[in-house]
Amino acid sequence: MSQAERLMLIASPLMERTPAFDRALALAKAQDAALHIVAFDYVEALATAGLVNDNALREMKEGYLERHRKWLGEQVVPMRSVGVQVTHEVIWVAHPLDEIILHIGEMKPSLVIKDLEHHSWLTRIMFTSLDEHLLRKCPVALHLVAHPAPHVLPRKILAAVDPFRPDEQYDGLNDRIISTAEKLAAQCNAELHLLYAYDLSYVFSGGSDLAFNSEMHERIYKLDENAFDHLAERYGVPLECKHLVMGNPAKVIVAFSEAHDFDVIVMGVVHRSVHGKWLGSTTEHVVRHLKTSVVAVNPYPLVP
Repeated sequence: MSQAERLMLIASPLMERTPAFDRALALAKAQDAALHIVAFDYVEALATAGLVNDNALREMKEGYLERHRKWLGEQVVPMRSVGVQVTHEVIWVAHPLDEIILHIGEMKPSLVIKDLEHHSWLTRIMFTSLDEHLLRKCPVALHLVAHPAPHVLPRKILAAVDPFRPDEQYDGLNDRIISTAEKLAAQCNAELHLLYAYDLSYVFSGGSDLAFNSEMHERIYKLDENAFDHLAERYGVPLECKHLVMGNPAKVIVAFSEAHDFDVIVMGVVHRSVHGKWLGSTTEHVVRHLKTSVVAVNPYPLVP
């Protein structure tokens, strides 16, 4: 087993076997990696009960945690029987984000795996989900697994890149996206495709008069095409597996991935460092609307 490879699964607190469990096990086997499973428990009713009786709270909380540890231990047995090194723990915490980031800093996993959660529009307006917090702060690649996940191991992987205006981008992010996707595809024996969704409205946002100049459009398209071709050639992506599509990037990524039945989309949390914007509208839209699993790559990777 490779000492450098370790995966971290954030398990559902509901004591149910979700698609993220199966994906984590399959990837651990494919990568010959160790797997650490952590579940974060917090039951509001029990916390409220503590205001009345601290001893009762302690007993109920420990009883609940013990049941969860026992359940998680039962899930781990068949994982170990197929040769995967698995450790697990259950932690009581009201707000798990800080604890997750602490775990990542201590364990330094190569990948964090979690079920993708879809919330109603009203919930999104009122609260920021744990998924969105992790997209902002997770320092390693974050794999959000969609429900359902048709294949335990991905068969088709799409890397979404943006080679336009490299001077505005986080250095090396496109390379990290493709490298992450390439490695995942090799481990899973999956088909790898490269997508660049270019949006001319961004180019002409400062001057609407230019939007009707077909010669300008053609020139910019050629620049985009050359940059994309150069990036694809560096990684040996064949012609039939690279796709240059005009349109709003968020909508293009969602529509293209669903139309072609991709299992995983690998993309950056945000590409451009201008305007101090962190969580890009593209990534936010994709995660909220996509029915496909996502691997999000941070511009600032965790240093081993």
